[in-house]
This record gives sequence, structure tokens and C-alpha cells, in this order.
Amino acid sequence: MAETGASPLPPTPPARSPLARAEHFVWLTARVLEQRLFAYQFLNGGADPVETALDAYRNEDGGYGHALEPDLRGPVSQPLHTGHALRVLDAIERCGGQRVERVCRYLTSVTTPDGALPAIHPSQRGYPAAPFISILDDPPSELLATGPVVGLLHRNEVWHAWLFRATDFCWQTVESLEQSHPYEVQAAVAFLDSAPDRPRAEAVADRLGRLVRDHRLAALDPDHLDAYPVAPGYAPGEHHFPHDYAKTPDSLARAWFTDDEMSRSLDFLVNEQQHDGGWPIRWRQWAPGTALEARPIVTIEALRTLHAYGRSLV
Repeated sequence: MAETGASPLPPTPPARSPLARAEHFVWLTARVLEQRLFAYQFLNGGADPVETALDAYRNEDGGYGHALEPDLRGPVSQPLHTGHALRVLDAIERCGGQRVERVCRYLTSVTTPDGALPAIHPSQRGYPAAPFISILDDPPSELLATGPVVGLLHRNEVWHAWLFRATDFCWQTVESLEQSHPYEVQAAVAFLDSAPDRPRAEAVADRLGRLVRDHRLAALDPDHLDAYPVAPGYAPGEHHFPHDYAKTPDSLARAWFTDDEMSRSLDFLVNEQQHDGGWPIRWRQWAPGTALEARPIVTIEALRTLHAYGRSLV
């Protein structure tokens, strides 16, 4: 029996949903762009504020810079920044029209001799960048940069002269892969999921899925991560999971994994949400500000994946 006059115990706070915890994290830490994007995708916010926030990163050459991708600092346009911008425009269903015409002009200006994109244009030299990013005077074409951009443009039925050779490059590269690493595989999936030739894409995806399993590029058992090697050059613990490849149930990469493997992967993703409401980044953290900017991006991606698979967020 409580003593007379004793203060009552405070009520037990209600359990907060994953979405509510993530919302608190976004308002606490995110850039304006990610705040607006979160509001659009989960709070019935408008698309105009997202596009306005994205415009702050756009340069006169039609590309995007200003650390839109947090690991590349400085104002200059870069293919990776521009690919990120296209993902945002796709998310708000505005990946078309004059805004994409400008992007394609920029892509044409930085295209390599074989019609594709370098991961890093040499204009980055002199500005801060993650130490694991190489800046070369004559950079090669990279599926890492080209595949997601080509996939998004095809997904949105954009037709531009730049796409022809870039699409050929993606086909040739993905069809000849004998070994790879997780980020390159993700770029390949981003291309294949939207490539116009569906039978060809399905055949290539089947072969790529066997490569992923044979080379253990997906951690199929999150409880035994020591059984899965981390790719050379990656940070300790920088594993990739089925949900990192098959971000939606209709991705071609979904067929690479059994229902049990996918369920374990999604359970792991749910449990990765941290006490502050955000999801962690698994790649190498090299500066405090970049990690802070990247976590809201990763958090929104995690929520989108869980929502796509029907996992409850509320």
C-alpha cells in the first residue's frame, strides 16, 4: 500500500511506432530535403516543397552538387549527386519534362568515350571527399554511376539521345560480370528492374543472382555474419542483405532469395532501428557531418523498403 502523500509513479509511456520514432529522428537531424521528402512519403506532404529543396543542389550545368551525396563535398556537379537527384524526382513522380532535359544535357557533358558515366568526375579534385573515393584525371566508365541513372530514365519513359549508348554500356557490362561487389550489383539491379527488354533483363538477373549466392555477396543469416565475407575495400561489418538488393517485392532480385531468407532480412532491418529512431549507416564514417547527413537518407530508404513489403510502421 502506497504511503500517504507519496507521489504517484509516472504513467508508463505508450510504445512508439517505428514510423513515429523515425519521424522524431528526421525532425531532429535531417537536412531540409530529407524532411520534405519524409513528409511527402509518410505524412501526406506536397511534392512542391521537395522539389524546391532539391533545387538548392542544382547547378547551372544541369547537374547537382553541394554534397547532395554526403560523401562528396563541394559545389561541383557529379554523376553520383545527379543520380541521387533523379531518385528524389522519381519518388515524387516528377522525373520528366524540362528538369530531366537539363539533367540529360549535363550527363552528355561528362560522358566517357564509351557513352557511360564515371563514378567521379575529375572536377571533384580540390574539394573534400571520402578517403575511399578515388579521383582520377581520366576516370573509366562505371556501372555504379550509370546503371541507376539509365534505369530511372527508362522507368520514367524518358527518351533522350544520351540513353542509347549508355543503355548499351549497361547491357554489355552486366552481361559480362564474372565477379562483382554489392554496390555494383545494386546498380545492376537498378538498371535491370527498369530495362525495356524484359526477357533479356530476366535472363541476366537470373545469372546475376547465381553470382551473388555463389560469391556470398548477400548475408542470408544475419545471426551469423562472420560466415559472409565483406568485399575488399569495404568497412568492417559493411554487409549487404537480401533487402538491399530486392528493395521491393517486384524487383527481379526478389527471386534470388527464398521467403524465409527474405523474412529474416526484413526482420533484421526492423531491428536495426536505433534508440534515436534512425537507422545506422554501415559504410566507413570519415567525418561527423557526413554521417549525420547520411543517416536520415538511410532511414527513409529503410522505411520505404519495409512499407513495400507490407511491414507495419505504425
